[in-house]
Amino acid sequence: MHSKELTAALDAARAAGEIIRGAYRKNFDVTIKADASPVTEVDVACEHRIREILDAACPSYGFFGEETGQYDMDAEAIWLIDPLDGTKSFVRGYPFISTQIALMRDGELVLGVSSAPLFDELAWAEKGRGAFLNDEALKVSAIDNWPKATLSTGNIASLTREPAAWSALGELIGQVHRIRGYGDFYHYHLLSAGRIDAVVESDVNILDIAANTVILREAGGVICDLRGQDVGLETTSVVAANAALHADLLGRFSGCGVG
Repeated sequence: MHSKELTAALDAARAAGEIIRGAYRKNFDVTIKADASPVTEVDVACEHRIREILDAACPSYGFFGEETGQYDMDAEAIWLIDPLDGTKSFVRGYPFISTQIALMRDGELVLGVSSAPLFDELAWAEKGRGAFLNDEALKVSAIDNWPKATLSTGNIASLTREPAAWSALGELIGQVHRIRGYGDFYHYHLLSAGRIDAVVESDVNILDIAANTVILREAGGVICDLRGQDVGLETTSVVAANAALHADLLGRFSGCGVG
C-alpha cells in the first residue's frame, strides 16, 4: 500500500502527464528566462496542477518548484518539482520529456516519481520499499567490468572545460562496450532497470535528478556528484552506476576539478 505522499505524487505526475500529452507538438507560448533557458505555458500549468494536488494531500510541506520557486523551505518535508524536465525537447517537438517529483525529509531524499508520459513510463520509489517502473520491480545490472558495460552521458559542457575531466571521460569511452547519450530522465530509467550500467553528467540541478536518485538507490544503484559528495540541494553533477562499477567510475574523476 502506497503512503499518502506517494499516492499524491503519482496522482500529480499523472495529471501533469495529461497536460503534456494534450499540448505536445501543438501551439503554446514560449518565453526565455534569465538564465537563457526556455519556459512554456505548459511548464507553468503543470507545476500549478502538481502543487494543487500535493498541497491538498500534504498542506504543511514545503515546495521547491522549477517555475514558481521556493516556499516554506524550513519545513520538515519539502517537495522538489520539475514539472516539465526537458523543455528544450518539448519546444523542438521530440519526446525526451518528463515530470520529476521528489520528497526531501530532514535533508534526505526519501521519495521519487519520474513520469515520462510520451514514453508511457512511470517510475517511482520510496526509501526502503523498492523501485518500480510501470509496476515492474527495478534492479540495476551486475556487470562488473567496463568492456561489457554501457555508459551514458548528458550535459557535459563543464567537463569539456576541464582537461583532466575530459581526458578521464575519453579514456573511459575507449574502454566501454558502448557509449550513448540518452540524457534527461531516460538514462536513469535505463540504469535503474539494468539496461545500461553507468551515467556521467554535469551541468544539472537537484530538480533534474532528485526523484531518480531515490529510484536508482532503491534499485540497488549508487549515485553521487563528481567529487563524491552526496546528492543535495546544491548538486550540479552526477556519477551513477551499479554497485560493482561505481567506485572505479568515481575514482576516474576524483581531483578533476568538476563538482
